[in-house]
Amino acid sequence: MTARTVQVTVDCSDPRALSEFWCAVLGYVFPPPPPGFESWDAFSASLPPELRNSRSACEDPDGVGPRLFFQQVPEPKVAKNRFHLDVRAAPGLEGGERMRALEAEATRLIGLGASRVERHEPAPPMQAGHVVMRDPEGNEFCLD
Repeated sequence: MTARTVQVTVDCSDPRALSEFWCAVLGYVFPPPPPGFESWDAFSASLPPELRNSRSACEDPDGVGPRLFFQQVPEPKVAKNRFHLDVRAAPGLEGGERMRALEAEATRLIGLGASRVERHEPAPPMQAGHVVMRDPEGNEFCLD
């Protein structure tokens, strides 16, 4: 069997803005524009108005993490996600040190447009503690 890669697709109202947010969260970058275009803005300007900002993507510059693809949909988000991302902001840390690292990252992400939902304290033996957040369009994710 051939190895598979994963692309995470997000339905949203503003693909460019949401991809910029996630690039900043994860340290991702925009892929190169299509051949013949110096920038994504130049490519977008070549499209009919109704297709501009209909899609965007960001990628791990090291090629390790999954590609994120954002596609515009007409309907708003109305319910809790059944699938979410865990942003590993404090791997290997425990207790107070872990929670301080998660709080520092939560503060940074709020500055980028995220909102905080709730904090879950460490509860041994199964939970190390995490912070539930929402991206600018209300999609839940966790700082883990």
